Amino acid sequence: MIDNPRMVLTDDDTPCAEPSPWRAFARRGLLNQLLCLAIAGLSWLLSSHSGGFVVTWIYSTAIGTCCWFFIDGGRIALAQWLHRHRPGRVGDGARLARWPGVAWMLVCIAGGTLAGYSLGSAIADTVTGLSSPSLAANKPALAITLIAAIAATFYFYSTERLIAERAAAEAARRLAAESQLRLLESQLEPHMLFNTLANLRVLIGVDPARAQAMLDRLIAFLRATLGASRSGMQPLAAEFDRLADYLALMAVRMGPRLAVHFDLPAELREQVVPALLLQPLVENSIKHGLEPKIEGGRIEISARREAGQLVLAVHDTGVGLQARAAATDGSRYGTAHVRERLAALYGERASFSLAPAAGGQAGTLASLRLPLAARPESAS
Repeated sequence: MIDNPRMVLTDDDTPCAEPSPWRAFARRGLLNQLLCLAIAGLSWLLSSHSGGFVVTWIYSTAIGTCCWFFIDGGRIALAQWLHRHRPGRVGDGARLARWPGVAWMLVCIAGGTLAGYSLGSAIADTVTGLSSPSLAANKPALAITLIAAIAATFYFYSTERLIAERAAAEAARRLAAESQLRLLESQLEPHMLFNTLANLRVLIGVDPARAQAMLDRLIAFLRATLGASRSGMQPLAAEFDRLADYLALMAVRMGPRLAVHFDLPAELREQVVPALLLQPLVENSIKHGLEPKIEGGRIEISARREAGQLVLAVHDTGVGLQARAAATDGSRYGTAHVRERLAALYGERASFSLAPAAGGQAGTLASLRLPLAARPESAS
């Protein structure tokens, strides 16, 4: 069976893989056997054939299979010949597994029915030992065969068109999701950089020596982070390493006002997650949670397995969710960015929540739930 697709141009000049028709050819062959069985049963019920149902089924299957082979196989061969002599655009011809058009299909049906009826009758006569009437003397049977061939061809064509339209809709949906994801990821880098540069600008006027140390950290951080942000997916251990780099950068400015704790179980270190997924949440925790608090506070970043899902959490002991609500620009960007990335990558399989810390703890807790040990659809 041939399954190697070729690259062609669609109607919008986009390169795509031309679908192989042979897998669908085999599927239609199996469906044709069911149709032959149904026709045999109907013919046996409506006639008094002396040979019984078995003989009727043999003739129906032999004639039906030969007709299908000549019509469907001839249709594919004809469409391939037309395609070779009309190179370039294929449009619906490729998407519908090379249906050559109504006029050519009528030629295939007429020729395939005549050839299939003649060969199928001969095969059935050989198997049963009977002698069926000649083609000219059995016009009613030939007419029934022709009607069945037209009906089956129309059904197969309609089914292929429906499959093609569903595939095109799914491809368009995935393309839109991937485009949205690339846009979101392209927005993440400048936002992160602008926030860091704003912090550096404040520190230059207050403590130039610490500003120099922060600038050195920034250069090293960007060198490691910008490459990771373009990788799409990365192990959870790499995600935590990038966050550690960023928080070390922030510690230059905040000093003892910033305490950091990471909790990453060993069995989750190689779990694949979207690159820099937690970055906006950690930035929000610093900017809107800990920095407004005079004594600063603690930020905890953790990962755990729960009910077959990966749960990522960012908890800060800052001013709390109500006080953070006043800082609408950065906090809204961060939470909206995370929600949109999760929706584009995982759909309803992932969730995000932002709430006051539970158990009487101070500050805010941001939690993400992702499918465990599963790659998102758009990254597959």
